[in-house]
Amino acid sequence: MIKIKSKEEIELMRESALMVSKTLGILAKEVKPGVTTLYLDKLAEEFIRDNGGIPGFLGLYGFPNTLCMSPNAQVVHGIPNNKPLENGDIISIDCGVLKNGFYGDHAYTFEVGEVSAEIKKLLTITKESLYVGIREFRTGNRVEDVGWAIQNHVEKHGYGVVRELVGHGLGKKMHEDPQMPNYGKRGRGKMFLNGMVVAIEPMINMGTHKIDQLRDGWTILTKDRKPSAHFEHDVAMINGKPELLSTFQYIYDALGIVSDEEKEFRI
Repeated sequence: MIKIKSKEEIELMRESALMVSKTLGILAKEVKPGVTTLYLDKLAEEFIRDNGGIPGFLGLYGFPNTLCMSPNAQVVHGIPNNKPLENGDIISIDCGVLKNGFYGDHAYTFEVGEVSAEIKKLLTITKESLYVGIREFRTGNRVEDVGWAIQNHVEKHGYGVVRELVGHGLGKKMHEDPQMPNYGKRGRGKMFLNGMVVAIEPMINMGTHKIDQLRDGWTILTKDRKPSAHFEHDVAMINGKPELLSTFQYIYDALGIVSDEEKEFRI
């Protein structure tokens, strides 16, 4: 059942989403060769708690940490550990926060040091697909319109779209209806309505769309062990159009990146 949010609830959700955004911004300066994912996880937990939030992933379904940290061929749900990051790695950092009774949840894939041109292209196309999908989140459209747009964009470049893991509705629970696949056919699925809030999150593999799961019961990685990228935003439907509740601007400020990619989604 889809839960429609009031304007007041959407503003509370914006606070939760922005706390995640600020957390990722703090981490952006720290992602570099030699740093461990467990260290980054500790920084994130401290920042969230110091600012009145609760780590949204910690303990959720039994997950043991604050962040999902997924380097290279890991797609999502990687568990932080003491292995240092290396030059040329990429790492998806997925973070959730519970504040004011509502969840924020979004993700960014970071470069570690200098990465290859091939990997840079994967990150660029995956992030582009996120915004391509968000543009389809508007009244009159349906769930699979978003998935179709994402799939169409990335498959033109020979990339694989993960099937088993999808975006989702967001609210007082981390995962609400509707499920938001990153593939599909136009005109299928539930109709979008004003007041809906969803997390749209393309998970795109350089090679096959097929995946494996490690014995830890959490970590998802690509079947062919080629790199995977993951970007996620929280988006509300306001006056028939998508509005971002989260932002990558804190990351860009930390890294000295100039971008106006979010401008069209600020009402």
